[in-house]
Amino acid sequence: MGNTSSQPKNKTGKKVVSQKIENAKKTNILSLTEHKLEEIPSEVFHLTSLRTLDISKNKLQRLGKIGQLTELKTLNCDDNSLQSTALAPISKLAKLQSLALGKNRLEDPANQSFPSLPQKIKTLKIYHNSLSSIPKQIVHPQLRMLEKLDLAANNLASIPAEISNLVALTELILDNNVIVSIPNELGHVKKLKALSLRNNYIQVKSTNFTDINPQPIPSSVFEDTLLIDLNLHGNPMTNTQLNEFEGFDAFLERRKKKKTTALTGGALVNMSVCGLE
Repeated sequence: MGNTSSQPKNKTGKKVVSQKIENAKKTNILSLTEHKLEEIPSEVFHLTSLRTLDISKNKLQRLGKIGQLTELKTLNCDDNSLQSTALAPISKLAKLQSLALGKNRLEDPANQSFPSLPQKIKTLKIYHNSLSSIPKQIVHPQLRMLEKLDLAANNLASIPAEISNLVALTELILDNNVIVSIPNELGHVKKLKALSLRNNYIQVKSTNFTDINPQPIPSSVFEDTLLIDLNLHGNPMTNTQLNEFEGFDAFLERRKKKKTTALTGGALVNMSVCGLE
């Protein structure tokens, strides 16, 4: 009879999965979220024209032959039990543009082999894992199309200088980590518009900044990017201190212009003053 662990235990669940797979042959879209899957059903790997696959909220520890789905553009693996070593097949998905790996078991890159990522990735979500540093594959120069990176709720203490390789990045989410400062190289990410650092450990002992007491968010981040949305809520610093930062005036002026545009029908943006009191 073969291994049936890849299917839901009850007959109704199996029937639903089978019907979804059958429908996906026509739509090229498949959602198997919340089916208590321990493995991806083998029939899925025959859907070689599949463009969107949602396998979130299951019990997956491996991705099987997912590398055969070479037309995939969107893959959601959130809320499973995947470790970095299980991600290797993703490297074969050359057309992939959106990848979600939140709420898995990704750990210290030194202990787990993180795969190279497809070059066309635009959105990458790896929130709520146990990464203590950002894998070099995530800040690799080949990811020239990456626009949104979500690394919230890990155990990150720093951002590597290689972040400057992500030349298309517009949004960086680093909430709920243990970050104490931002590298000057983030200022080289010229297209950056939104930076969220809620609930980290960025603090200011004195606003008399020197080489010994450097500004925790460099002036280049304020002056050399397109930053208009900065969230520092939950960090041990005040709005008064932030206003003393070199380059902060340029940031405020840019936000002011954006607010004027928003009021005349442009895109809305969060205009609270960085979440600080």
